Amino acid sequence: MSGRPMPCSPAEIGSLFLFEKLTPGQRDRLCREGRVERFDPGPVYAEGEPATCFYVMLDGTVVLSRRVGGDDVEVSRTSQRGVYAGAMQAYLGDRVPQVYTNSLRVTEPTRFFVLPADTFADIMQEWFPMAVHLLEGLFFGSKNTQRAIGQRERLLALGSLSAGLTHELNNPAAAAVRATATLRERVGKMRHKLRVISSGPYSREALANLIEIQERTAERVAKAPSLSPLEAADREDALADWLDDHGVAEGWSLAPTFVQAGLDTDWLDQVAAAVDEEILPGAIGWLNYTVETELLMDEIEDSTARISHLVDAAKQYAQLDRAPYRVADVHELLDSTLLMLSGKIGPRIKVVKEYDPAVPRIPAYPAELNQVWTNLIDNAVAAIGDAGGEGTLTVRTALHHDRLLVEFRDTGVGIPPEIRERIFDPFFTTKPVGEGTGLGLDISWRIVVNKHHGGIQVESEPGDTRFQVFLPLTADPDVFEEPA
Repeated sequence: MSGRPMPCSPAEIGSLFLFEKLTPGQRDRLCREGRVERFDPGPVYAEGEPATCFYVMLDGTVVLSRRVGGDDVEVSRTSQRGVYAGAMQAYLGDRVPQVYTNSLRVTEPTRFFVLPADTFADIMQEWFPMAVHLLEGLFFGSKNTQRAIGQRERLLALGSLSAGLTHELNNPAAAAVRATATLRERVGKMRHKLRVISSGPYSREALANLIEIQERTAERVAKAPSLSPLEAADREDALADWLDDHGVAEGWSLAPTFVQAGLDTDWLDQVAAAVDEEILPGAIGWLNYTVETELLMDEIEDSTARISHLVDAAKQYAQLDRAPYRVADVHELLDSTLLMLSGKIGPRIKVVKEYDPAVPRIPAYPAELNQVWTNLIDNAVAAIGDAGGEGTLTVRTALHHDRLLVEFRDTGVGIPPEIRERIFDPFFTTKPVGEGTGLGLDISWRIVVNKHHGGIQVESEPGDTRFQVFLPLTADPDVFEEPA
């Protein structure tokens, strides 16, 4: 948008704090190569447009805003003479994208001193060469440092996740190994028992009955009911008494296994009725090995299924073999991240999931959203740790107008008001030296706001801190471009 040209006064230009130290000749050049324009209320330039001009306000009121999702969020409003905006990085040339990083509008008739971006760059290089070198070093040095420490932040998170995943995998793997060793021993004893039974004076019919009972016992193990500790103890006593009454040695050691398998005295009565009295002790021992074998195989199945589930969660978390940008189920992403971090969360922190089933799948970069969840959960765990180590982490999803809300709420120490506005700044951290880079929330902010054009905000008081992430429900081709 262009304003109405107006006379340019070197004296007026020199009254602005930005130009007050310039020589009369320099001020004359500014008026020669620049211009004064008057803008009526409305937009001056829009975020994302080519940055063609550098604006310095002479009088009026300006409003700066940033695009977040579908909304323009006001970041500054002022009537102070001399404030500036626009092509402020023109001196960096084509080494950075020369586009406006915010939108500028005026709320009343406002005059600007307007300098073309190319002229502004030339003047900076000519008048302030040392300052330009310092600014270039600061700009690119900060970006390089941020990139390097960002990689370090990712490595630290990866190390923490790897340690937690290794711990989670070790438990079911060790259980499977133990169960396999025990299973081999039980199968060996079963073969021995089978040899003893087969060499005894038992009829073909008795052996057929025993095999049939074995099959039905195995089926019963698969349908074993869950019992309370009191119910299990009562049933063990009843089974032990039954075994003792029927001459089965060490019935007390067999009773717990039978109870775990869902067997009771009624079932043993059926066994006793199906086999001869002299074969009953051997049949009970044979069935015990059958039950133990089935239970061990169930344990191995549960352990390997747990390992498979963890591997699937790791793949889901890392988004292996997935497109970098796709339509994703946020609940799946949250679940995989919580599972990956379960070792770090620990048993003293209660995790509550309040998922809205009406939330739709959304267009996103899933691997990067998982990084956001990781950073926010990690901060919540640390805050609860600072509050004593016990607390609750609540993860909630909901529809919020035309966006998806993902909220992480913790009962930790909270964020003091004096630092709340700085927590998303690069390199700002409250953790001790060596424990935090100060980039976790900055990275999260850039992923949510810059890459997804969503929003992220925080509300906090002691015992109730809420990080809220807002994500668009629909894709915007101009927004979701893979960055260079």
